Amino acid sequence: MKNQVKLKGPLKSYLRWPMILSCLLIVMTIGIFVVDYKCGFIALAGLVCYAIAALLIYSRIRPIIIGELVNFALEYGQVQKALLYDLQVPYGVLDEQGHLLWANKSFHELTEDKSGVKGVDHIFPEVTSDKLPKDQDKVIIPITFKDSYFRAELERIVLTDFSSNNALVDTGEANVLIAMYLFDETQIRNYIRENQEQRLVCGVIFIDDYEDALNSTEEVRRSLLAALIDRKITKYMQNYDAIVTKIEKDRYQFVIQHRYLRQLQSTKFSLLDEVREINIGNEMAVTLCIGIGADAANYAQSAEWAKNAIELALGRGGDQAVVKEKEKISYYGGKKKQVEKSTRVRARVKAHALKQLIEGKDQVVIMGHKIGDVDSFGASVGVYRIARALNKKAYVVLNEVTKTVRPLKECFENNSYYDSDMFLTEAQAREIVDLNTALVVVDVNRPSYTECPDLLGFTRSIVILDHHRQSSESIENAVLSYIEPYASSASEMVAEILQYISDGIKLRSEEANAMYAGLMIDTNNFLNKTGVRTFEAAAYLRKNGADVLKIRMMFREDMETYRVKADAISKAEIFDHEFAMTQCVPGNIETPTVVGAQVANELLNITDVKASFVFTEVKGVVYISARSMEEVNVQLIMEHFGGGGHSAIAGAQLQDISVLEAMAKVKAEVRRMKNEGEI
Repeated sequence: MKNQVKLKGPLKSYLRWPMILSCLLIVMTIGIFVVDYKCGFIALAGLVCYAIAALLIYSRIRPIIIGELVNFALEYGQVQKALLYDLQVPYGVLDEQGHLLWANKSFHELTEDKSGVKGVDHIFPEVTSDKLPKDQDKVIIPITFKDSYFRAELERIVLTDFSSNNALVDTGEANVLIAMYLFDETQIRNYIRENQEQRLVCGVIFIDDYEDALNSTEEVRRSLLAALIDRKITKYMQNYDAIVTKIEKDRYQFVIQHRYLRQLQSTKFSLLDEVREINIGNEMAVTLCIGIGADAANYAQSAEWAKNAIELALGRGGDQAVVKEKEKISYYGGKKKQVEKSTRVRARVKAHALKQLIEGKDQVVIMGHKIGDVDSFGASVGVYRIARALNKKAYVVLNEVTKTVRPLKECFENNSYYDSDMFLTEAQAREIVDLNTALVVVDVNRPSYTECPDLLGFTRSIVILDHHRQSSESIENAVLSYIEPYASSASEMVAEILQYISDGIKLRSEEANAMYAGLMIDTNNFLNKTGVRTFEAAAYLRKNGADVLKIRMMFREDMETYRVKADAISKAEIFDHEFAMTQCVPGNIETPTVVGAQVANELLNITDVKASFVFTEVKGVVYISARSMEEVNVQLIMEHFGGGGHSAIAGAQLQDISVLEAMAKVKAEVRRMKNEGEI
């Protein structure tokens, strides 16, 4: 080490002064030679003696000075090392590979003297070699050790930096070390967590169809039913130290600390089941909707999010809890079979609102979902009839015409009664939609699923008519939203609205056929999800000229399609004794996803099968068609895969996955949800 140490700077110049003075003496000796050569010889002899003495002194004094400097540095370094060793902050020195070279007393006490461990990642797994500072000077890594939280600061130290700034010595070749400081943040994190847990969370509880539930009970017991509901809600929320206020006869507002939210979620909001089990002779079960807004910036925002959550719960059919946490939305419950509402009050109110909106606009543009089906087409035709009855120009956006929709669409083409531009493509629709256009979206409430999502940004007058349950993705800024999960189809909803728009609206047979076909397809020939209002809508369409025989002939299948269906059914697998699953290989058929849905319906005819899942791969995308006898809520299952639908009819789309992998995932999810009681 000492052999590598070299003097430099002021000290090096100071020790070279005798040599510099020798140069002056040489000049002086030459001058004396010029004056008198005898005196010059005397001066030269003195110069030689001086030079010899100076060299001897320099050669002897230099090692002594260097030794003293090194000893001073070592003693000074020992003082520094002692101070650093007793430093209260855990401190260590690593090499470039992350090996622990040296650590102070606090570091050893914290790690229980694991000095034999070479790699620091063996002590702190978070500090891996790829996280060590390389190009940057400092890196901060949060680590957890022994139930404590630390902020590890790693600073890159290049030893040449010291030698270049040192005015006395040069250490030779460069070396790189990493200084590691550990700052304990356990206490401050506990304070932050405690503060977070004590923040107030706002929630809303709404009793679904409160009046209908009371009316289904004997008059003398209605007050008892109301009292039981109130007691159940109040007692349940008191278990979580909540403040509950009844703001309306069917609405409660409550405030809880954030610490209790996780407990509510872990119990999957058992209040839903407790209230549903109340039975004092009421024919209709009482169900709740719970909406909670968490992790908001302030209490006002939490209340607003709770309101949005309760609206989402109602839009999904009720009997469930929705928790909105910033961008995350969680759903709980929703297992109960949806009950059709007997009253048409809501349909009448929405019809009048739709009429006023259309009358105030220049034109109406209607669009359904991508790869439109018969129900989407029938509902679009129904809204088209409403617009024309109000003397407004109307268009239907239709891009891809499937095999099932084509025979219905042909009834409107080359028909002198209808405009030649009745149907528009996505590109054509972009050209005509403006702020004076009423945009009506049917059979879909997700913006990404519509025929042309861009149109939603071209106008502020957006209407949604749909029978699918809402999800976290929704169309924003709709001026009129009529989402009725109880309805069997969008065609049923539009048929009801037609009856309240204006007196004397008469449907043409083509329009009645299209809407009746939508009813038939979405109910699987009136076998699934049908109620009194479904048959009333069918009767209305029949009265307006719907020809059942003609519709049935339109939907007859060719032999190839029939073979594909038969092949898929023959390969069906039954797992857990109550779930059917199969793959539909499309071959050359035109509408493979429709056939997949038909296969799913057929599998429900097998004894003891409660739900069916059919997988169809088209252009690299695996389409899942899920159906049930309403004993199993397939909509909840499909939501886990980014899909949705109804409790009995649902679907999803998976990308970058094989059919076998998709089947395995669905099977595992079904078993998990069944074991946890979610379905």
